[in-house]
Amino acid sequence: MEKLTYTHDEASARVIASFYDSPPLAYVHSYGCQQNVNDGEKIRGVLLDIGFGLCENLEQADLILFNTCAVREHAEQRVFGNVGALKKLKEKNPRLIIGVCGCMAQQQHIVDKLRASYPYVDLVFGVDGIDRLPAMLAERLTRGKRYLENPHQRDAVVEEMPIRRDSGFRAWLPIMYGCDNFCTYCIVPYVRGRERSREPADVLAEFRSLVESGYKEITLLGQNVNSYGKGLAQPVDFSDLLNLLCTVPGEYQIRFMTSHPKDASRKLIDTIAAQDHLCKHIHLPVQSGSDRILKEMNRHYTVEQYLDLIHYAKEKIPDVTFSSDIIVGFPGETEEDFQATLDLVRKVEYMQLFTFIYSKRNGTIAAKMPDPTTHAEKAARMDRLLKTQDAVAFPKIAAMAGQTVRVLVEGAGRNAGTLNGRLDNNLVVEFPGEEDLIGHYASVHLTGARAALLVGEQAAE
Repeated sequence: MEKLTYTHDEASARVIASFYDSPPLAYVHSYGCQQNVNDGEKIRGVLLDIGFGLCENLEQADLILFNTCAVREHAEQRVFGNVGALKKLKEKNPRLIIGVCGCMAQQQHIVDKLRASYPYVDLVFGVDGIDRLPAMLAERLTRGKRYLENPHQRDAVVEEMPIRRDSGFRAWLPIMYGCDNFCTYCIVPYVRGRERSREPADVLAEFRSLVESGYKEITLLGQNVNSYGKGLAQPVDFSDLLNLLCTVPGEYQIRFMTSHPKDASRKLIDTIAAQDHLCKHIHLPVQSGSDRILKEMNRHYTVEQYLDLIHYAKEKIPDVTFSSDIIVGFPGETEEDFQATLDLVRKVEYMQLFTFIYSKRNGTIAAKMPDPTTHAEKAARMDRLLKTQDAVAFPKIAAMAGQTVRVLVEGAGRNAGTLNGRLDNNLVVEFPGEEDLIGHYASVHLTGARAALLVGEQAAE
């Protein structure tokens, strides 16, 4: 794997500046997962580095860039709809540059569609092109022609990228890129490439900088953080990295996602139990409670193995909570398979579920599987799943009343004069408070719950 270092492109910055009377403005919107959000932060950082300003209004922008997601069909449809709506803006302002980047741009059929049907799109590049954005913009401006890259992947990690973070107290920190799992429903390995781990020293340096800058919550990112270390020269795994990061002094907490069950280990559970900086919440996507469906998904674990890890975590970590992803209506899912999923939800007692009706992705193995179940049947199953989850989680959440907890205050609540704070276990509490608490820790006495939302009042520190 090649390691690259971002350098300021002064030549491209001068070219771009020569085309504008004042600093040009960029509107950047990211769709999809936390990795995409972090990529969007890097795009903003690169644009600021070459002289752009940022804006939140499409009408003011000299550059509009959509950073896209390819995981579900609905996300792609939204992007095409929003890109289509830009045609009138382009007609009003022919100098406007419109770009599409990210995961959608890593698929040849998407690039071909943009090339043929959206002639006003000027710039297209994939997930590995952010560091080359200055040169792309300079070429687009000087040649006056569209710059549409065909999909390609680099076996490289680019360090020291400039970044404009969305928050001053919560940060995303990628520790690896890509995926080697090739789950049959998932497009990610095809658009983000194979797994590439960052060097521990580079991760540690960025992490230390975040803590020293006052960030209170740092979420480690990877398509499968549990396989961190693959390909590195030194023998280091994800648990080793967590222990290394926890040596940094400061007031902070660490979360991580996504954690693949096939690589989650008892060593990881022991590490979470031992380190105070690690949140006692584990997001462990199961996708299905049926061994038959798990095999069809190419997940490489059984329900028994999954539950064994859950039970071990409950033994080792008092008050540990779990969340998960579940796909409803995978091709060939029967009522018996779905019942097995409901049974698993009851056994694990998830605090949160992120649920999805199966979305066919061209290029994946599952896209070629027979899928006789109607959308109406899948929607009915989804409704039953959500009701089962609510019946499991709501009583457990309500039972937390009476506890006093430490929360990171994230922002304003739904009701006037209230704030939202996130607990260690990833639940959210709403309580009366002043806005100057946002971005800080606070003690909150829990007084009750409204469905999945806890309510409380500020307690003395």
